[in-house]
Amino acid sequence: MRMLNLFRSKEAPDYIVCPACGRRAEKHDIVANNYICTYCGHYYRVRTNNRIKMVADPGSFTPWFNDIKPVNPLDFPGYDDKLAATREKTGQDEGVTVGECRIGGERVVLGICDSRFLMGSMGHVYGEKITRAVEKATEEKLPVIMFTCSGGARMQEGIVSLMQMEKTSAAFKRHSDAGLLYITVLTDPTTGGVTASFAMLGDIIIGEPGALVGFAGPRVIEQTIGQKLPEGFQRSEFLLEHGFCDMVVERRDLKATLAKILKITNGTLPAALKPKTAPVEANKDIVPLTAWDKVKAVRSIKRPSALAYINRVFDDFVELHGDRYFADDKCVVGGIATLNGKSVTVIGVEKGQDMAECKARNFGMPSPEGYRKALRLMKQAEKFNRPVITFVNTPGAFPGMEAEENGQGEAIARNLYEMSALKVPVLSLMIGEGGSGGALALACGNEVWMMENATYSVLSPEGFASILWKDGKRASEAAEVMCITAEDLKRLDVIEKIIPEYGGASDLTIAEIADFLKDHIQEFIAQYGKMSGKELADQRYKRFRKY
Repeated sequence: MRMLNLFRSKEAPDYIVCPACGRRAEKHDIVANNYICTYCGHYYRVRTNNRIKMVADPGSFTPWFNDIKPVNPLDFPGYDDKLAATREKTGQDEGVTVGECRIGGERVVLGICDSRFLMGSMGHVYGEKITRAVEKATEEKLPVIMFTCSGGARMQEGIVSLMQMEKTSAAFKRHSDAGLLYITVLTDPTTGGVTASFAMLGDIIIGEPGALVGFAGPRVIEQTIGQKLPEGFQRSEFLLEHGFCDMVVERRDLKATLAKILKITNGTLPAALKPKTAPVEANKDIVPLTAWDKVKAVRSIKRPSALAYINRVFDDFVELHGDRYFADDKCVVGGIATLNGKSVTVIGVEKGQDMAECKARNFGMPSPEGYRKALRLMKQAEKFNRPVITFVNTPGAFPGMEAEENGQGEAIARNLYEMSALKVPVLSLMIGEGGSGGALALACGNEVWMMENATYSVLSPEGFASILWKDGKRASEAAEVMCITAEDLKRLDVIEKIIPEYGGASDLTIAEIADFLKDHIQEFIAQYGKMSGKELADQRYKRFRKY
């Protein structure tokens, strides 16, 4: 995606030619379409002032630190003249503009990198402006949003440019330690030292469609090691698939998405008023299910999934993706939401509602990257003091070869280790199968609740029968002796509450179940929200210490 001058087309003063599809379009149509080709959807790079107009509330942006004077630290020949010519050509003092604005009425520190200024390369003034802006944001307790666009380090400043990577990263670490939100929006291109520093440090990382993002750019890779890169390599969608960004957002939706995230984090979204569902009349003719009946019931593809409950219990759900290490496990879903205006983090194991979705979500069996994504979101919740609500429905952790290669045991152990000490309330809900350590890795709560027909066990009845009795066909018999039902676990004091299913969880009863959850989760948050972080961790420790 090369930069085009939208105002100096060689074709005609009012037309531009798309480099992707080669078609000519009127300039004002491209501008009205958020600088996107009206024919093929190609994303043009956006100038600083236009980007401000697109995301900031009208008239709210105030620039900061435009008076920093540059020097030529290496006395590089011709560098001073190059800077002067670039400033005159672009109208920009540097390759980054920082300042304060409002987005959806929320105060935020905004930084925008501009590729027209020496390809957005990071020099000492560039790094200094970002660092000062982050320091001021930390002092004033403001979130930061950075739009990244850079070719990397500024060659004319050599080692001084390299030092900006650590300087900006250190400033963002202090900002993060103060419990403040940092969002990065990756635009085309984001490469080199910017990628390897502040661009990838956001609490939430958003990619523009098709943006090139990587440490070594494609040309560098091909020239250095002679490796031909596949189509789509290092694009935003590639990062999403590999767990390095939370979402890819179209420009038309970007301002609304940013405003929503800011409002959830700041707790300024109003409580949604939802009408109460009419009570479901209990069927007095229902025959109580046996333990084996419940095993079969929770395995039904028709049983409501984690997302079905999340979307009914909570408001304003924004799904976040990726473990920031390897991949995005589609089996584990999570993100931020509100409950009666209160910000929460929600995480669930999603099995799917049809065969195609079940295959895509690995039939509810998390991989290591799923557990690591969940832990990332829980640590983020701790930073922003958000309660964590988990929805568990898994036959167990995925036992495949690739899961072992990527550290399945370590990922589960790390969750148990870290969840024990989280300094925010944690509520775990068993909504279907609770299979062994794969379920426990998301169920280390201050309280654990269980739906009345759910199961929670050390392993499957089939596995139990095969190991102990050398006969997997005795699974139904094993289910009866394993104490895996909600009633069993309530008697054993393993869970605190049984969630009614009003005759069985289904599309007919999910609204009523969701209303029950909504009311009782609010009570849980009110009760545990009064406790300090240490008290919450101590209570959780004692809860499991008693067994």
